Amino acid sequence: MNLADMLSYADIAQLSGIAQVYQCECSSHSKNELIQSILSKVQRREVLERRVEEMSLADLRFLNSLLFEKRASYSLEDLTARASGTADRSQAEAGQQAGGAGAVSAATAAGATDSGAKKRAASSQRKKAKPTQTPQTPVDEGRSAIARFKRYGWLFGGATQQTRYLYHVPEDVKKKLCDTIESKFRESVQLREEPPAYRDERGLLAADLALLLRFVRSQDTPLTSEGYLYKRQLQQLLNGFAVLEQPPAKTAFRFGYGRRFREYPERFSLLYDYAYYAGMLLEEEGSLALTDKGRDIAEGAAECDPAELYRFWLRLYKLPIPNLHALTQWIMRLSRHQWVTVESLCAILLPLVKPYYYDAERTILERRTLAMMLHLGLLRLGETAAGEAVVTMTPQGVLLVSGSDVRFEDALPWQYGLVDIR
Repeated sequence: MNLADMLSYADIAQLSGIAQVYQCECSSHSKNELIQSILSKVQRREVLERRVEEMSLADLRFLNSLLFEKRASYSLEDLTARASGTADRSQAEAGQQAGGAGAVSAATAAGATDSGAKKRAASSQRKKAKPTQTPQTPVDEGRSAIARFKRYGWLFGGATQQTRYLYHVPEDVKKKLCDTIESKFRESVQLREEPPAYRDERGLLAADLALLLRFVRSQDTPLTSEGYLYKRQLQQLLNGFAVLEQPPAKTAFRFGYGRRFREYPERFSLLYDYAYYAGMLLEEEGSLALTDKGRDIAEGAAECDPAELYRFWLRLYKLPIPNLHALTQWIMRLSRHQWVTVESLCAILLPLVKPYYYDAERTILERRTLAMMLHLGLLRLGETAAGEAVVTMTPQGVLLVSGSDVRFEDALPWQYGLVDIR
């Protein structure tokens, strides 16, 4: 439903709250006046632009988790989990540090020359001390964000008995917010002419998948006790692939991006996990074997669907990068039909990225997102004459990203998404 429909089902209290936020001049007792006044305000571009400008970073991340999904409703638990996951904990941590510093200061002030004086000073300090405000937990911050979005007119409760505990985002508001944020982002994106040379890896991932399956079909492929290929055979495979990768260094902590990410490089790990998850490879009795589906692809009787690979990547990487779907959408919108610098993309999108254990924000955006989009054939990567890295979406990438429908929580199960590092 659109905003006008949802406003008509809302009660006077919510309508009055929304009208107060947007400073509507109308009677708070007339539902019709409230609806007309709210619609005239919210539909103005400058009003939404000002609202977006004033949003906190946590609210902007929360909003991004709602903008690109094709779903009709959300439960309160789902919204709370999203908002809690995007909450900025720096303020809470700062409050805790301030409380600790205050306690240290009080203890120092209570340091008297004798034990009796110390006890009296400490007792006096306890009496005068005011109770400190408890910092909000991520769940509290999440609920506050949901309440703010309801006041903004971006979230509404259900209108029927079956949907009364579900929340909805008006479709026209969602589109206007997307256009508003995109316009804001475009002010900072830097455009360049087509570079003299660029990489385009469309079709290479599917070809290397067939190569992997033919390798397993034609050779004995024993596995280690932990379920990995031996180094010699892994290196044989990597040397034959269209995109050369090196095995990861032993000193690196690697987990979170797939079943076999610990011992395999990024691109090969994605291919291997996809072949296993899609039922092409079997790990049985300490070696690899092909299924009928894998044999068909190895022999050329069937082909790998790029859309399936893309959706698998989104689901696999959503555990460490919960807003991956939103990131790919913004990259598509900002680099569609034009070359943009990687540096300007990072400057725009890095605030939306949260670190994941050993991966900093820039690593997640450049290596886990942009590099993998290149391998999936979604992006072209080039370099200008001045040495700037630039990217643009491929026609295939625009179709896949704009047509995907992967939900925020639609991640692969634990055994596919993470490696147990205990």
